[in-house]
Amino acid sequence: MAPAPVEGRVPADFAKRAIAGVVMALVAGLVIVLGGWYLVAVLMLVVVLAAGEWAALTLQDSRKRYAVLGMVLLPLAILAGTHQAITAWRGTDMALVGGALGAVLLLVSGWLIRRVGGWSERRWAVLGILYLGVPAVALLALRDLPDGLHLVLWLVAVVVCTDVFAYLVGRTVGGPKLAPRISPGKTRSGLAGGMLAAAVAGALLAGWVGWGWFQAGLAGAVLALVAQTGDLFESAMKRRAGVKDSGHLIPGHGGVLDRFDGFLFAAPVFALLVAIARTGA
Repeated sequence: MAPAPVEGRVPADFAKRAIAGVVMALVAGLVIVLGGWYLVAVLMLVVVLAAGEWAALTLQDSRKRYAVLGMVLLPLAILAGTHQAITAWRGTDMALVGGALGAVLLLVSGWLIRRVGGWSERRWAVLGILYLGVPAVALLALRDLPDGLHLVLWLVAVVVCTDVFAYLVGRTVGGPKLAPRISPGKTRSGLAGGMLAAAVAGALLAGWVGWGWFQAGLAGAVLALVAQTGDLFESAMKRRAGVKDSGHLIPGHGGVLDRFDGFLFAAPVFALLVAIARTGA
């Protein structure tokens, strides 16, 4: 493992990190605005890349990695193929659509898992399907709502503010480590800064989700905590595998999982919050 970064010091790759972040933000913003099959295509590409990194993190045997990768990706390919049917059911209750989609996902996954690999491969495949598949379903379901564009943009704003301010505050203020055995670079001050920034962003953009400023700010803070938990989970997986980054695809950021770990946890929770709020409305 690489040594923890020095507090208060600008990292050498900061320029690359910033440029890559701006490019990703522009591309993601365009794809989210376009929605539809553009979003599905890009989302599935991200999932394919993330699944490859997941297989590499969880298994040392390269042959077994391909088995896990296949078990994770095939159900998600079916998900992408059924997206047109999902969008055609706009009048159908979200729970019914989600249940039907989940049933297909589980049936196909179960069939594959019973026929490929032993228990070790099976458990990582199941976890990979949940880790990558549930957020994909959540994002597609959110974007397909009538006000889905604003909902997804609100989520992106909250998670990005969490990441940016947790990083900046953690480096500037420093202080006690959040989880030194898992991620030595993360601090409690960074977590607090990220949660505060997410709460402010959520409150300022409350109109996008149709909530009051207090509810939106509180949701932002909760999602910041969830996103940071996702970050720690991915850090724990990297530490288990003995690597610093999940990949090297994104300059200054590492792999796909390194960049989207917070979203993977935050997207399903936000979709659940939206469903609860609208069911009670």
